[in-house]
Amino acid sequence: MRLFAALATLLLVVGFATGAFAHAALVAVEPASGSMLAAAPKSVELRFNEAVTPGAVRLIDGAGRARDDARVSASGETISVTMPPDLPQGTAVVSYRVISQDGHPVAGSVIFSIGIPTGTQPPANVDRGLNALIWLARVGLYLGLFVGIGGVFFARCVAWSMTGLTVPRVALLVGVPSAVVSLGVLGLDLLGLPPAALATVAPWKVAFATSAGPALLVAVVAMLLAMTALRSAWYARACAVVAFIGVGLSLAMTGHAATAPPEALTRPAIFLHGVGVAFWIGALGPLAALMSKPATAALPVVNRFSRVAVLAVGVLALTGLGLAIVQLEKPSALVETRYGTILSIKLGLAVVLLALAALNRFRLTPALAGKGNAASALKRSIVLECIIALGIFALVAGWRFTPPPRTIVPETPLAIHIHTDKAMFQVLVSPGKAGANDFVLQLMTGEATPLSAKEVTLMLSLPERGIEPIERGASLGPDGYWHVAKAELPFAGRWHVRIDALVTDFEQVTLEDDLELAPP
Repeated sequence: MRLFAALATLLLVVGFATGAFAHAALVAVEPASGSMLAAAPKSVELRFNEAVTPGAVRLIDGAGRARDDARVSASGETISVTMPPDLPQGTAVVSYRVISQDGHPVAGSVIFSIGIPTGTQPPANVDRGLNALIWLARVGLYLGLFVGIGGVFFARCVAWSMTGLTVPRVALLVGVPSAVVSLGVLGLDLLGLPPAALATVAPWKVAFATSAGPALLVAVVAMLLAMTALRSAWYARACAVVAFIGVGLSLAMTGHAATAPPEALTRPAIFLHGVGVAFWIGALGPLAALMSKPATAALPVVNRFSRVAVLAVGVLALTGLGLAIVQLEKPSALVETRYGTILSIKLGLAVVLLALAALNRFRLTPALAGKGNAASALKRSIVLECIIALGIFALVAGWRFTPPPRTIVPETPLAIHIHTDKAMFQVLVSPGKAGANDFVLQLMTGEATPLSAKEVTLMLSLPERGIEPIERGASLGPDGYWHVAKAELPFAGRWHVRIDALVTDFEQVTLEDDLELAPP
């Protein structure tokens, strides 16, 4: 009997041992999961504790693309994944599903970063060449609206002369295609497409569906009307006036400032600010050309412009101050944000413009009536104003890439609550975006009392991208919560969260849920 009992016990032990170690387990990875590499590895080696057969092995590169050019080979306990030579910087994922000797699938994922983790680099759709094109198109649009339309309006409604319209005419020729390109590159930016995709319909369709589409259409129509006003026709002045109004309308239809609450005040402020800039800056080119004319011809025009410019400058100052207050929300944003930095530099340049305008108005313009080189001095001052205005256009075009402080929301952790009759887990994920995330796990019983655990494991998978579970062990902190620091989740999407809490040597509590990870 004793011999029989011993044999039975031995068979039980062997049976349980065989059952416990029947499934294959990953024992080593080269390069190690979570590695930060200066260059892409030639291959990723996965070594298991027994021979395995590869099932589905996927590579997703740092740009978020599933790669079908990674070669997979197996030799006993090792699966080798040969990397393609053109892996981009960012966090790559090797997701595997292999078959162990007992016929059961074993799944998991390993990650490594090349150069810089995905979550800490610019979003994948940011392209420096595209950004440069967006910026250039925006500057060209400003030239068409302010210099082109403003110059034509000055000639038709203030100077009553077509002298010096070379600069406005060139600005309009630049502005119209710039407006068209602005629409196209907006679509490229929204869809994350390269510049070559401008030849397709998709970017134009998605861009025109935004508020910028109709606004740019109004801008194009206004510039075409200004071109019409260059002709000697009875309707030329009416076209110039309508085009001038179109400047304010196009700017008030879209943009951060125009959509800031209360829109009943911000949109009119944008309108007045836009026409004020067009009136002032548009007049500079024709005025500079007018300085080559005799003083008797130039002085009446300069005086008419100066009288109206005082009102325009006042409107510009009031609307600009109001919009700055709305966008900044607090004075410290002037130095704490990139938007504020651009605004501060713009204000500095605007002060220089105002100083030059005051010099022109109160000293150089009265001097035109006398003899001397007052006309030359006034022309130099006006040309300097033109250069500074161009600098302001180039600077303000940078706002396209910088949200105003009022739209910046402080990051708050993403929270999910998993609740069953047996246990409740509260999970905080910070920052809740693609990239490195910190997890804080609060374990409670079904009655909301603290749940003691011997160890806790966090499993994260992204089924929609074919990423099998990434396993991270949690550590118990002095605050009584379990922590997982810097878990690399390289892609946005609906991640599946599984938490295994080993309560005793024989009892494990497992809860699962999904969390929506935002783009970086």
